[in-house]
Amino acid sequence: MLIDRDHAWAERYGVINVPTTIWVDEDDRIVRPPAIAPGDDKFIEFVGFSAEPHHAALRAWVRDGVAPMADAEIRARRSAPDARLQEARAERRLAMHLLRAGATDLGHAHLDRALALAPDDWTIQRGSLPVRGKDPFGQDFFDFYQRWEAAGRPGYEG
Repeated sequence: MLIDRDHAWAERYGVINVPTTIWVDEDDRIVRPPAIAPGDDKFIEFVGFSAEPHHAALRAWVRDGVAPMADAEIRARRSAPDARLQEARAERRLAMHLLRAGATDLGHAHLDRALALAPDDWTIQRGSLPVRGKDPFGQDFFDFYQRWEAAGRPGYEG
């Protein structure tokens, strides 16, 4: 059985890893763009910050209607993917389609292209580990994480 998830929603909203949250109001308007937001401080050493400021901002928004950020800041934090990342995402989607259809060699060739085009993209890199027969919580993930962290945590806002 091929394990994968359709990452269209991740691409649409800019979600790159778990735990990422997006705050959307009753009018389907994004009031806080994708950001890492752990549920507690269990992984504080890993994420590098406490969950409490996020929780406080969420309580203020729900209880008092205090928007977490201004529209200008929301727009500034939401950037469209560049052409290289868009190509990587297209390659990944094609790879997954081919793998589901049983075209394993061709599917893996397109997946390799996606991985090469987007070496720092969590959705492509980590999300493809199970499809490549690798543990998404194993050494391959930690190798990716160290490489990504050394590169300055590209694309990841807390």
